[in-house]
Amino acid sequence: MMDDDGLKYVQYDSSKESTYLAAIRQLISNDLSEPYSIYVYRYFLYQWGDLCFLALDEHGSLIGVVISKLEPHRGGPMRGYIAMLAVKKEYRGKGIATRLVRMAIDIMIDRDADEIALETEVTNTAAMKLYERLGFLRSKRLHHYYLNGNSAFRFVLFVKESALTLRLGYDDDDDDENPPELPPSA
Repeated sequence: MMDDDGLKYVQYDSSKESTYLAAIRQLISNDLSEPYSIYVYRYFLYQWGDLCFLALDEHGSLIGVVISKLEPHRGGPMRGYIAMLAVKKEYRGKGIATRLVRMAIDIMIDRDADEIALETEVTNTAAMKLYERLGFLRSKRLHHYYLNGNSAFRFVLFVKESALTLRLGYDDDDDDENPPELPPSA
């Protein structure tokens, strides 16, 4: 689908791996602090390529990507996971990351996700603001999470009430007048 700025948003297509994989690796390695091997990309793209989306400029060059997965979490809720998100510096601030994440969220919801989780560095304020605008809540701080020694925040978007009640221990039999407080988002 083409937007007003001439950008095209497409679902990852495994038949075009030779076209896109090197560009995805380059973009992500420029933007994210974690060094990922080719096997990490293939792990996500081979199993959940249909949950990954690309933003292309008017020439068809990759300018943004979101890589996601969806599977049962520890025998419980269906958990979506946003593993990687990157947008070229010169294209930031134009809503590209928001659109990519929204596309991933929408398809995970269509596939019955109960919740969607991700991690981002505590220093990445732009990413934290993006996720909070989309309704994600900070669930915990992960100290020294990344190889560079930086800590992360885990964010969770509770898609279904059932996922929220599983997390909070609240169900329909409890007193509706005094529901539990949601975790703080700040």
